[in-house]
Amino acid sequence: MLITDLPAELFEEILLRCDPIEVAKIAQTCIAFRRIIYFSDDTKLWRDLYIAQPFDDPRQALSQDGRPVSTPIQWRRDLQRIIRARTVVEDVSLMRPGELESILQTLLMMVSNVPPWTDQDNLSDFSNNILWVAAFLRHGFIDKMEATKSSLTFAERQLLGRLHSLYGLTQADATRQSRINSRAFVYHMRNYRPENDYGPFLPNGAVNWEHVQTLHHVVSMHLVDLKEDEDFEFAIFPMSLPYTQIVVPKGVVLDKERDWAGVEGSWAVSFCFCDHRDLLRFNEESSETDLDTTLFEDPGFREVFRSLDVKLCITRTEHDPAHPTRPILYFFGQMEDPSTSTMTGMVQVTTDNQVKWHFVSGDQGNAIWSSAGVQVGGLRSSFGILGSWTTVFHDSDDPVGPFWLRKHIHTDASPPV
Repeated sequence: MLITDLPAELFEEILLRCDPIEVAKIAQTCIAFRRIIYFSDDTKLWRDLYIAQPFDDPRQALSQDGRPVSTPIQWRRDLQRIIRARTVVEDVSLMRPGELESILQTLLMMVSNVPPWTDQDNLSDFSNNILWVAAFLRHGFIDKMEATKSSLTFAERQLLGRLHSLYGLTQADATRQSRINSRAFVYHMRNYRPENDYGPFLPNGAVNWEHVQTLHHVVSMHLVDLKEDEDFEFAIFPMSLPYTQIVVPKGVVLDKERDWAGVEGSWAVSFCFCDHRDLLRFNEESSETDLDTTLFEDPGFREVFRSLDVKLCITRTEHDPAHPTRPILYFFGQMEDPSTSTMTGMVQVTTDNQVKWHFVSGDQGNAIWSSAGVQVGGLRSSFGILGSWTTVFHDSDDPVGPFWLRKHIHTDASPPV
């Protein structure tokens, strides 16, 4: 009996034991197999082949802004995209000219469309997609692409910056020069203007992910002690990929939830700053495109990292015509002892469906600090909000720096390694 004589159902069962690359090779062996694999009216084979992979079931997934994945699901197209991305990540020499944008979009699709984490004490809710992407990216793909940044398009740089921000720290991030470059970008006052709301945003209101990535890097230096000559595969800490999964507690329906962004509760706000005299000298000696990084090259450069606890509550909401089920949220915060500062702000969805936070703060209600940032990862993710701070006056010599706002989670569980 020839294998071509097998019933189609049994043949398809055999295919489900194969890697998708092997399935493609089998389709090349004869017309009968090609017809079964590529030209069947039934999508069952490709659906079952997709589900057989170590991925999340997209039928159970939500986008980062809490929307169900659009249907009908294109099982064959999506699986082929993922396997192509896997192939390129494993061997970048196989990437075709102009293909990088598609590869980055596919990887972001994987980590952005995941099942919600409903109970953070239960690790069974953790996303397979996130684990899969983290496993493949840990061998240096992001660093290899960033080494070619000067030749990348604006869209490619934004996608790469977003993927890097979600992923966390790479081997190159541990190098002294990389740290110098990130600090130079973050503390360059010309990167904070009215048109970008003095934060990591583009003039059209969308997120500037290149800016977010540098903010991430500067803050991360104070959380993870990486040695330049020390090899590591993946640094797992609260600003890394495992912490980006969307969180939707059981019983919560986001489209009907007043506090859809999870604002209310206890938070920790961390921020970095350097000596104001050093900051001014750096900016005076730097031009728009030529940065004098001498300050950050000095082994004696000092950057301060501090954290405060604050309790936030929503004061009112406002209908957002562009996002009817995601009203604008206004909130108030009281810093915990020993600080006497308060915080007032708002949360809203951006033009590119990200979640923007903007708030002002100061001692005893005297607001002098202004901060703008973005939720990194899915709604309510434990990664939190990353952005930049300056003063409410926005004078040319105002101080600037990064901030990280993360909600306190009362759980003993942490994402799996």
